[in-house]
Amino acid sequence: MDALLDFEECVKDSPDFRLKLELFEADVSVIETQVDKVMKLCGKMVEAGHAYSAANQLFLTGLAELSMSHKKDSVITNCLNQFNQGLQEMVSFHTMLFDQTQRAISHQLTNLCAQFLPQLVETRREFVRIGEDLETAALKSAQVSRFKAADAERASHLLLATRKCYQHFALDYCLQLNTFKTQQRVDVLNSMFSFVHAQFTFFHQGFDLLRDLEPTMKAMAAQLSQASADCAAQRKELENKHLLVQRDASGEPSVCPCPGSDDIIQGHLLKRCRRKPKTWKRCWFSIRDNQLMYRKSHKENSVVLFEDLRLCAVKSLQNLDRRFCFELLSVQKCCALQADSQQLQQLWLSALHGSIDLAYREGDDAPLPQPREPPPGPPLQRPPVLGVALSCPGNQQCCDCGEEEPRWASVNLGVTMCIECSGIHRSLGVHLSKVRSLTLDSWEAEQLKLLCILGNNVMNQIYEARCSAEGRVKPGAASVRAEKETWIKEKYVEKRFVSDRGLKGDAGRRLYQAAEAGDLVAMATALAQGAEVNQSIGEEAGRTALIGAAVGGSLSACEFLLLNRANVNHRDLRGQGALHAAAAAGHTGQVCLLLKRGANQYAADERGQDPLAIAVETAHADIVTLLRMARMNEEMRDSDGVFGAMGDDETFQDIFRDFSDMASHDPDRLSRRQFGRRGDEEEDKG
Repeated sequence: MDALLDFEECVKDSPDFRLKLELFEADVSVIETQVDKVMKLCGKMVEAGHAYSAANQLFLTGLAELSMSHKKDSVITNCLNQFNQGLQEMVSFHTMLFDQTQRAISHQLTNLCAQFLPQLVETRREFVRIGEDLETAALKSAQVSRFKAADAERASHLLLATRKCYQHFALDYCLQLNTFKTQQRVDVLNSMFSFVHAQFTFFHQGFDLLRDLEPTMKAMAAQLSQASADCAAQRKELENKHLLVQRDASGEPSVCPCPGSDDIIQGHLLKRCRRKPKTWKRCWFSIRDNQLMYRKSHKENSVVLFEDLRLCAVKSLQNLDRRFCFELLSVQKCCALQADSQQLQQLWLSALHGSIDLAYREGDDAPLPQPREPPPGPPLQRPPVLGVALSCPGNQQCCDCGEEEPRWASVNLGVTMCIECSGIHRSLGVHLSKVRSLTLDSWEAEQLKLLCILGNNVMNQIYEARCSAEGRVKPGAASVRAEKETWIKEKYVEKRFVSDRGLKGDAGRRLYQAAEAGDLVAMATALAQGAEVNQSIGEEAGRTALIGAAVGGSLSACEFLLLNRANVNHRDLRGQGALHAAAAAGHTGQVCLLLKRGANQYAADERGQDPLAIAVETAHADIVTLLRMARMNEEMRDSDGVFGAMGDDETFQDIFRDFSDMASHDPDRLSRRQFGRRGDEEEDKG
């Protein structure tokens, strides 16, 4: 226990007492500061605790709403209700803990400070004042002449009275200091004991609560084990069905006779708009009860296009530029339709003729005729994406388990994979792997080119460089799914096997240099080693790798960065983005690609110039034409509103497609399509 102030020393008012008094006052000041700090921190903790309880309550409400989706399963519902009730009690226990903490810490220490400190401050003020008066009285008494008896006697009496008063206040001040020092020790220990006791009560109540829930948890564990087994079996069955359907898929749209349905035939067709002949809308058509019906979307009901097919004539259209078109004519109206292939056109023509013939038969109970087989000819060809993808070295096996003949690919990683590994890749999220089918999905030329340039061999050299050093064995095609999932997460999420050798400089800087040079392998390596795709490079005026790729002119580099979440509208310190850079450099392919990916063609740089103005200034004719067409198409679409053409203007789409194909397959031809500034000026003068 700390030593207290001695009252006898206080009466003597010795220098040792004065020194000890100053130390005592300093201790009291420190204690006051610490107590104040503890009370403030306690208030913040309690406030945060109440916020936590409120958020926890909202979370439990969300869980209760989620559990309502299993209300048909009584066993699961009962378990979830008991869990929710127990968690609600835990929230109540938390609230009680915070309230008891408030009382244990803040209230007791507040009482300590409020009871002693104000009176202690006031007493010290009087003690200091009387001490100054004592000094003054002592000086006056010492200065009185010994020949003035009356003055000397008065000075002596005043000094005696002042000294008694000072001793009285000094003793009171020492008593209050000693009392505060003694009481604060008791109050601090009491508050800490109350706080720990509240914690003990909270955890003891929580233990009792969870012990009561133990039988329910065991029952739920059994249900969960059974549900997991059922889920695994069902997923396996679904994957097998998916694989069977995938193998049978031919790439053709689904259109066929419908035995077991009232519809004779149904499928997608393109329908030409009556008010806008250049606009074609894709709708779902069906023939039923001698009527041709269609639906614009799944949210709308079927609309009867022709009420009686007996009053219609059906013929193939040969005077249109579009392929596979046919027409239905009646007295009131006519309608042009378009199929996706010659075979599908023949199926629809056969079905329409058969339905008209059936309607004219009276009393014929024969079953509905099936559409006639298409005329003999070459079989439908599978899209060449699969053949091109598997022709590259290493792409014939899954990049992660080695299974033969993969049918899936990650478009942003540039690798092929089997169906099981593709499901694991999907679970990683599209920010890590964007999975597409090589047989069912459509692929753009640049995306397929990435798959050939990178491929399994290149990407595995990057992502499996340190596999042997880590002592890790790559799973095989016969490995269980859990082993493959662990491997894929270590490989692509944790990037555990990526080599750290050759790291010269910042990864973002190396990514920018590789993008500007069009080196896809170096770009993939930089991203694997932690480069941020949207990092601004200070040495390059704040440009990102996408802007560098637009400057360098590599269409594949631009596509690779965009597939890996590059911001198409990021602008550098001069206010210029990738579209500005592509327009200034005259790279038509990049302009097409960036416009397709949502680049803002109206963004102005620090000089107030948008990409169109830059293209005019740099005299790139094709880019000027392309940007003007894009701007006119957007303005036309905005003016048409929601009732306008679905999609863009057909002419613009044709031009845009021509530019894209030329940029992908014949870039040299585009680079020659420029005009000089002098020629423009002469044409303007003329």
